[in-house]
Amino acid sequence: MAGPTHTYEENQAAAARHLARFTEQLMPHIINGEQVASVDGTSFANQSPIDGSDLGEIAAGDAADVDAAAKAAASAFDEWADTPGTERRRVLNKVADLIVDNAHRIAVSECVDTGQTMRFMGAAALRGADNFRFFADRAPAAADGQALPTTDHLNYTSRRAIGPVGVITPWNTPFMLSTWKIAPALAAGCTVVHKPAEWSPITAHLLSEIALEAGLPPGVLNTVHGMGETAGKSLTEHPDIKAIAFVGESTTGSMIQAQGAPTLKRVHFELGGKNPVIVFDDADIERALDAVIFMIYSLNGERCTSSSRVLIQESIYDTFVGRLAEKMAAIPVGHPLDPASVIGPLVHPRHCEKVESYRAIAERDGATVIDGTGWVDAPPGGNFVTPMLFTNARNDMRIAQEEIFGPALTAIRFADEADALAIANDVEYGLAGYVWTNDLTRAHRMADRLEVGMVWVNSQNVRHLPTPFGGTKRSGIGRDGGDWSFDFYMETKNVAIATGRHPIPQLGG
Repeated sequence: MAGPTHTYEENQAAAARHLARFTEQLMPHIINGEQVASVDGTSFANQSPIDGSDLGEIAAGDAADVDAAAKAAASAFDEWADTPGTERRRVLNKVADLIVDNAHRIAVSECVDTGQTMRFMGAAALRGADNFRFFADRAPAAADGQALPTTDHLNYTSRRAIGPVGVITPWNTPFMLSTWKIAPALAAGCTVVHKPAEWSPITAHLLSEIALEAGLPPGVLNTVHGMGETAGKSLTEHPDIKAIAFVGESTTGSMIQAQGAPTLKRVHFELGGKNPVIVFDDADIERALDAVIFMIYSLNGERCTSSSRVLIQESIYDTFVGRLAEKMAAIPVGHPLDPASVIGPLVHPRHCEKVESYRAIAERDGATVIDGTGWVDAPPGGNFVTPMLFTNARNDMRIAQEEIFGPALTAIRFADEADALAIANDVEYGLAGYVWTNDLTRAHRMADRLEVGMVWVNSQNVRHLPTPFGGTKRSGIGRDGGDWSFDFYMETKNVAIATGRHPIPQLGG
């Protein structure tokens, strides 16, 4: 999972060097290729989750700033949409090259800004480059359609970019997730207004700078910082914006859907999850243990596809949770720039308080709370938590129903296949599911009946970019990946040409 390796000291020096300009001067918006302050001059403070230190002031956008960005995107749209796919491919591959060149700068910036550890952020930056390359290489064929002939008509389809789009991204692995949304939009020929999460603004700014350096025309990618209730709301309501791609909380998704309704915006939502990993007693236990631990305690547990509920067959429950506790105790919590750290501080004090609150919630509901090993040298003012394992849990407990979004795992026992399926589906979310069994027919049955958008069997979450990514129920609308992304960012047109003298009804004389 690691990218280029550097020592703790090298990472600290690089972070100080690369973040100095943001602490010394305002981080502006990037609109129409220019770095600009907010129209009304307002800003907000950005603080590090490591120790609460000042990371600088960020321009706080509102309706006027979003309007300027949306107009820039609208002005740039026709030329970018008409740019040959081969040229879009060239520019976007150059973006990917520059991401690789700047991977360490991106990674250390993200560690300090979000609290995610270098162990994972080095790889996340490089995955951002992979996202750009994948969709860049598909740009020349993005408009291609199908031939659908009948006996008397030739039907053919084509696609064209839908127009300027809004992209609203979250604070967990923000750089990688931004590229996951922005790269296909640009490859399709859309122009973009990007509103990154206010808790993690730095790498969105870096991405816009990299895109301009790569030769992306001004106005094609615009970045407006600000709060969801001001900049975000203005973006979802703006009449020039034809679609909104959003990654974040389910409640926020429902608000965005309502805000975009008057202008009939197309929406794509990747929302929350309370994903089950189901371990049957015939599973490869060692591999299942490693996968469960990885999918909840990596990335600080701040991931939508985390295996936050582990459902364990009762015959192996006690042994399995005992091993989970042992493994969790060995997971190091520490400074995010230290290559030895697995878990760093959570992104924001408010989120840290929320995650910590589930310790008491679990105890009140009757679950057993097992703590991992905290960081005794954690600096004051940081958002560090000790990883948690909740055992003897029931699926009706809040720890089994609510998305905690932190390093906290809920362990539930089940009797048989039917019981496991009932527990797994008894939540409002439906993003991902994981099944561990060596019974092939059972694996297929479970995969078929799990109410989720994605299932991994005998595996952790391993992304293959051509496959569809998305959820059901309160976990989202639509799919990303491969051609599914272009289906969202493009309109399909059908042309029917008569090839003979087909019957035409005659009316009136």
